[in-house]
Amino acid sequence: MNARFFLLFGAGCRWLRLLPALLLLLGTAPATAQRRPAPAPPPPPPGAPVQTARVELKLESYNSEVHVQPLAADSSVVLLVGQDARREADRQFTFQHYDQHLRLRRESVVPVPPEFRYARGCAEGQTVFGVFYSNRLEGRLWAVAYDGRSGAVRTQQFDTRLSREIVDLKALDGRLFANVLLAGGQHVTALLLDVPTGQMRYLPAVYEPLPAQLSFATDAAHRRAEYVVSQTNGRKSRLLLKQLSNNGQLLHSQYVQAESDRSLITAQLAPARDSAARLLTGTYSLRDPTYAQGLFATDLRAVPDGQRAPLRFYDFLNLKHFFDYLTPSRQARLRQRTARRLARALPALRWHYRLLLHELLPRPDGSYVLVAEAYFPHYRYNSYGYSPGLGRAGGFAPAANGAGYPNTRVFDGYQTTHALVCGFDAHGTLIWDNVLVTDDLRRYDLEEAVRVQPLPDGRLALAYLDDDDHIRYKLINGTAPAPDDLRVPLQTNGANLPEKIIEAEQNDLLPWFGSRFVASGYQRIRPAKGPDRLVFFLNAVAF
Repeated sequence: MNARFFLLFGAGCRWLRLLPALLLLLGTAPATAQRRPAPAPPPPPPGAPVQTARVELKLESYNSEVHVQPLAADSSVVLLVGQDARREADRQFTFQHYDQHLRLRRESVVPVPPEFRYARGCAEGQTVFGVFYSNRLEGRLWAVAYDGRSGAVRTQQFDTRLSREIVDLKALDGRLFANVLLAGGQHVTALLLDVPTGQMRYLPAVYEPLPAQLSFATDAAHRRAEYVVSQTNGRKSRLLLKQLSNNGQLLHSQYVQAESDRSLITAQLAPARDSAARLLTGTYSLRDPTYAQGLFATDLRAVPDGQRAPLRFYDFLNLKHFFDYLTPSRQARLRQRTARRLARALPALRWHYRLLLHELLPRPDGSYVLVAEAYFPHYRYNSYGYSPGLGRAGGFAPAANGAGYPNTRVFDGYQTTHALVCGFDAHGTLIWDNVLVTDDLRRYDLEEAVRVQPLPDGRLALAYLDDDDHIRYKLINGTAPAPDDLRVPLQTNGANLPEKIIEAEQNDLLPWFGSRFVASGYQRIRPAKGPDRLVFFLNAVAF
């Protein structure tokens, strides 16, 4: 017994002698870790954009709304800011005008009655327009116009009676051309709103049953609006082009259709130039007018024999980079499959792509660039079924043990897989093509997500904001390959202080002027010390 005691006591003494050293190690390890300098951030990729300025507004997404309108005419940016108060009648809107360094120039109050909610906005020169719709009376609109030179604000109310939703909005000579869905949701038409005089009228030259697609652009040089309307009988579709004056009068119309089994889905018309060519380019399909098989292009001006130039068709398979978003193995299998069909003289594969076309971008050498985003509707599934017995209006209840309704499919926005970029000459010949492969890019509304700006050296910068608060971009030089995974983090301060973006909402990136973009959105930012801050931000992004 005594021997065992002394043996344990001796071992304990040895541990006691080592205890100060252990405590010293344990005590100094955290201090050493604290004094160790933070690792340096990785260097930016080649050609990375520089974020030259930032402004933060103390706003939160649940009780405010901000609509950003860049103005290339004077290198400024205008915000329409709405802030909710405790009472709806106290809600306030203001125009905030910032210069190219994001310094506040001016702030102008906008008298918007409480019954109206923001619908769409646009700009012409240095004038910014916003259109609101009424929550109380269907078809009633409220339009505001902000003069960026003087800061004056003009408002006007319109009782359109029939319009239900504004699909697109552009300005020409101080008037607003709005594509609207009519009550009942079966037809789309054009509406002309004259903000200075308060006059409005529907344009009977543009009246189409759904699912017709409607795209239009304003031609300030010739003071006209040009529409491209798709018409289909369910099996084949064609395009109808219409030119309207600045007061809505029909000037000219013509049909464009394919003589083969191809159908023209939708298209963009190049802005008028002094050259003898007028480019029209868009997507075509085989039989099914829903899905695109490739691109088409044509010169609308008459050729010497008095006939219109023929349509040129470019199947996606014949483009060099269209399928770059697939893995190399999937691309190889696709090429092998099409080669086998060609060897057996079988019809071409039919693709199932949906493309959102951007407006054509004119280039100094007389060519044009078309950007088209390939997308598909995304859905999520849950195990909740509708139970009509919950309350007077019914409700949702989980299905127990497989009983009741099956899993429901809920629309979760449009997913963009890649953006196709093509260069055409003035007569519709495809010069080059390239793509930007996107990473989990999704938006609830079918609107442009990838933005493009020309660079001084002739390249194109394609960019967008991802959910991780990074600017993702690709620098395109014709058909030359380039990496798709370039990205830089959004800066939250100009002093390079350590901060972290905890939450982000409504992130967007818009073309501004020159080779610059403006990034915006709501953020919750956590600094190294102190409480989090909730802001709406603007970042100037220069390539």
